[in-house]
Amino acid sequence: MADQDSDLEKTESPSQRKLDKAREEGQVARSRELSTFMGLVAGGAGLWLMGEMLGQGMLRLLHNGLTLDRALAFNIDLILPRLSELFTDVLLTFVPLLGLLLLVALLAPMLMSGWNFSPKALQPKFSKLNPFSGIKRMFSVNSLIELIKALGKAALVGGIGAWVVWANRDEVLQLVSEPAVRSIPHLNTMIWWSFAAIMAGMLLIVLIDVPFQLYEHTKKLKMTKEEVRQESKETEGDPQVKGRIRSMQREIARRRMMSEIPTADVVVTNPTHYSVALKYSEDKMRAPIVVAKGSHLLAAKIKEIARENNVPILEAPPLARALHKHSELGAPIPEALYTAVAEVLAYVYQLRRYKITGGVKPTLPGELPVPKELDPLAQQEG
Repeated sequence: MADQDSDLEKTESPSQRKLDKAREEGQVARSRELSTFMGLVAGGAGLWLMGEMLGQGMLRLLHNGLTLDRALAFNIDLILPRLSELFTDVLLTFVPLLGLLLLVALLAPMLMSGWNFSPKALQPKFSKLNPFSGIKRMFSVNSLIELIKALGKAALVGGIGAWVVWANRDEVLQLVSEPAVRSIPHLNTMIWWSFAAIMAGMLLIVLIDVPFQLYEHTKKLKMTKEEVRQESKETEGDPQVKGRIRSMQREIARRRMMSEIPTADVVVTNPTHYSVALKYSEDKMRAPIVVAKGSHLLAAKIKEIARENNVPILEAPPLARALHKHSELGAPIPEALYTAVAEVLAYVYQLRRYKITGGVKPTLPGELPVPKELDPLAQQEG
């Protein structure tokens, strides 16, 4: 029972497949504080760089808007073109700053999770209209955390603002007695220093919120052990099915190998442990190749098929062991075994000629030159 409960607990990190699926549904890590901070920084930088241009533009708008053209008072048809002209001036004045803010608003969320456009996230979800679900969300742990964050942010930013005003209280009171030509630049400097102090506080909030949002996003997507096993089955296949497939593949390969034995030139045996069928065509092959090999029951089956198809069988234990150990199906034999296999094939060709023409029966080859390092039994004894 305890093991079953542990399988249902979300203790496993989300797989790449689940992360990709969540991304397709629009579920990515986002930090509102990061977007707000970047927007404020962009706004401050825009005002700093475009301040003079904005000031001149607003003065021009103020002058043009309050200037009364006598012709407008007597011709109503001129009012709409006049309003259109004023609207165009407003756009030309504020579009650079608004464009910068819009660009930053689009790029800021990409800093955490990159670009992500999900049509699924735009689909209406009527479940969100359920009032009971809304009340549940209002009193959830996430809502409590968001409330604590909002209060902390308000306290931090408000505290920094109050500290700036209190620290500069003498200069604030001095503004009243200063001439306008001095008080306005003085006030402007104080505002920029206050803005910088608040941005420093906002940066602290961002440095806390971004890792927290990444942690929460990963925690929300965590998986149970059962989900991990199920996903593994879906992606890699059921182990039992994969086992049956591998078994069928081995059986097909074995049948294909057995069908090649009648075309072999010779079968070299241990005699009971190993059997290796060799084939060589001087016109088509650089070296003899292994068309079949096996041990124990499979070795006996290879010899049985060889006898049924009149394929010569030669007992050469060291060579059979070396070929079985160091040769692959369909591949040429190792170069170190060329000499030994050449003697075997020479005997086979002589035996084949003897059966056709008669004469002196060839003698079996004696001890074959098999390197000891290729013979598994010789290595064990050494």
